[in-house]
Amino acid sequence: MADKNINITLKIWRQKNAQSKGKIETYKLNNVSQASSFLEMMDQLNEQLIEERKEPVAFDHDCREGICGTCSLYINGRPHGPDNAITTCQLHMRSFNDGDTIYIEPWRSVAFPVIKDLIVDRSAFERIQQAGGYISVDTTGNAVDANALPIPKFDADRSFDAAACIGCGACVAACKNGSAMLFVGAKVSQFALLPQGKVEAARRVQNMVKQMDLEGFGNCTNTEACEAECPKEISLENIARMNREYLSAKVCSESGVNAK
Repeated sequence: MADKNINITLKIWRQKNAQSKGKIETYKLNNVSQASSFLEMMDQLNEQLIEERKEPVAFDHDCREGICGTCSLYINGRPHGPDNAITTCQLHMRSFNDGDTIYIEPWRSVAFPVIKDLIVDRSAFERIQQAGGYISVDTTGNAVDANALPIPKFDADRSFDAAACIGCGACVAACKNGSAMLFVGAKVSQFALLPQGKVEAARRVQNMVKQMDLEGFGNCTNTEACEAECPKEISLENIARMNREYLSAKVCSESGVNAK
């Protein structure tokens, strides 16, 4: 079926700043091409609001290619909208019908406070990364050859799968507890599976989990909503791996043994 133009009603969360009380406001938008992306539809709405001398809706976006993870919108009760394994910028208006009402809200989490309208502060993820999401490399002399350390393909594939996490926060938005364990599990697994990450493994997982708790994220209760809504389909096995790494590190540190 060919794409057509549709008329829609938008129910959008508007909030002036972090201190203000927000509310849902209603907008009518006509002649929206079903071939346009969801963010292009938001652009069209903002053009209409500017012409009407009204404040445009603030929302996050950058690459619009499903890579950066900044297009964090809660659409009709689902992070990134009704389609699976995509970000908001990859969602197209052909997923909606003429006359539809679309609810658009920001991520909902204590650790992701609203900055304005649909934009939330996700710097908590950055602080978790800074706490341990890296490896130390000796940069003196020549660079180490990429093939100097043989790595089993199975481990390399799983590490690459974990590294696919773009840190958008959909896992947090989908979780009834506002848990960030899928994100942290992916970042821990990315290095835990590789020999380069073994040296700092114990310190890494303890520091990242500690920072996660300090940021106010909730705990995992295995509802699997995070995996279901993740645009990069990050597996729950990363949470299990993080738990094993954390338990091993804690036991070894309390017994004075270096964790392997």
